[in-house]
Amino acid sequence: MKPSRRSVLAAGVITAVACPSIAWAQESRPQIVAAQSPEPRLAGRALMRFFGLRVYEARLWVSAGASPDVFERECFLELRYALSLKGDRIADRSVDEIAGIGQGTDAQRKAWGTAMRQLFPDVSDGDRLLGHYLPRGPSRFHFNDRPIGTIEDPQFGRAFFGIWLDPRTSEPGLRAALLKGFAS
Repeated sequence: MKPSRRSVLAAGVITAVACPSIAWAQESRPQIVAAQSPEPRLAGRALMRFFGLRVYEARLWVSAGASPDVFERECFLELRYALSLKGDRIADRSVDEIAGIGQGTDAQRKAWGTAMRQLFPDVSDGDRLLGHYLPRGPSRFHFNDRPIGTIEDPQFGRAFFGIWLDPRTSEPGLRAALLKGFAS
């Protein structure tokens, strides 16, 4: 029996997401990650594609700790973009993804969207956005190793990082790749 076009496309997306990026194989950790103590370690990396188009490469760094819950540890999520996107579009898509995992009220998502639109810059091929998650604390953001701002609401951090790390994410293959080395 011949596989459907949809199942072939889905398998291609999952395969692409789970493959580690070669571009970062020789790179060291970002400056902000390297400056932290205790020293965070790389938990995983993944490639995000949308209909075959490379969107970004992601790396997740986590702090040492005994908790099996990623949301109980300090972590850093770095996205290296492979195309140009408007900051407003990144913020709007983030709000949609946060709603998709069931986080926040309508009013919270509206406020978070406003904060992200003010914070997130337009990105081009090679640009890096890095989010710094602190459990029950603020979320800090960097653009190409420069601080660009903080969102103080601790509920925002859980919701925003949940886009990639929550079990209800729209990209379970990407989540699995990012968390591959988390428990080890």
